[in-house]
Amino acid sequence: MTKAAFDVLGVGNAIVDLLSPVMDDFLATHGINKGGMTLIDQDQAERLTQAFGEDVAQVSGGSAANTIAGVASFGLRAAYIGKTADDALGATFREGLQAIGVQYDTPPLTNGPSTARCLIAVTPDGERSMSTFLGASPFFSTADLDAQLIESSEIVFLEGYLFDRDEAKAAFVRAAELAAAAGRKVALTLSDGFCVDRHRASFRHLVKNHVDVLFANEAEILSLYQVTDFHAAAAEVRKECALAALTRSEKGSSIVTKDDIIHVGVDKVARVADATGAGDLYAAGFLSGLARGRPLAECGRLGAIAAAEVISHFGARPETSLQELAASKGL
Repeated sequence: MTKAAFDVLGVGNAIVDLLSPVMDDFLATHGINKGGMTLIDQDQAERLTQAFGEDVAQVSGGSAANTIAGVASFGLRAAYIGKTADDALGATFREGLQAIGVQYDTPPLTNGPSTARCLIAVTPDGERSMSTFLGASPFFSTADLDAQLIESSEIVFLEGYLFDRDEAKAAFVRAAELAAAAGRKVALTLSDGFCVDRHRASFRHLVKNHVDVLFANEAEILSLYQVTDFHAAAAEVRKECALAALTRSEKGSSIVTKDDIIHVGVDKVARVADATGAGDLYAAGFLSGLARGRPLAECGRLGAIAAAEVISHFGARPETSLQELAASKGL
């Protein structure tokens, strides 16, 4: 097997995040599901953008892209594949990744919806409630896959949010096949409980047949296996996947292998400013450790460090060098 040119390649929804601090009554007024992710159309996106007003932070986002930004912050070689439109928001997304050293060359969509946006309402308790217009991002197919890039990446990381169209599902399977044929690892994040509910059968097939590393939070893994007990879900996932990293909020995370479960605690923060991106950055730390051959417990610790950093401030991207932060903690 040839040496990888990149440590981690992300494949996901290319989205620009619009973040705004709001009070809880704002959620009720606009029918926003607190703590969840709701898909909206372009008209709803325009109305909510206007309601957010001028106090908005605009950054390139998307779950897998946030993870890849974290990987780059750990000092690893990172790349990304995802679809934007040929518009101003698309340029914002592209420039945001390239500015932090991530290779991103996916051609934009020229005839179709505008670039995707995620309107993130952040309440005083740090909870994020997302209203997502998918725009151009799901118009992703096998034609957008860069086979050479996939084959030259140590780990290919797939984002569950991208799974809503059959063309994207086919692209996921093809990406996994290309990676496996080149001797690379395939990782998947389930992304959201509602996403699992919509695509449970397809996810089960993907996890069992194409995935080496699975990321999920407690609600997502319970939904995937339709059980109500975390330990029952862990028992099920170990039958189908060699490695699963399951996050459990303040309980930390559980790293599940065929033979063991490793429990990793959380890194405490003085105040949760914004929970956006906690799972994404946990995955960044874990994958960064895995790509460097670290023991699984250390991979989990790196995930906890990255998650703690991102929830301590506004926005889903690290503001501190994660490489330096990890080194300061002896990792």
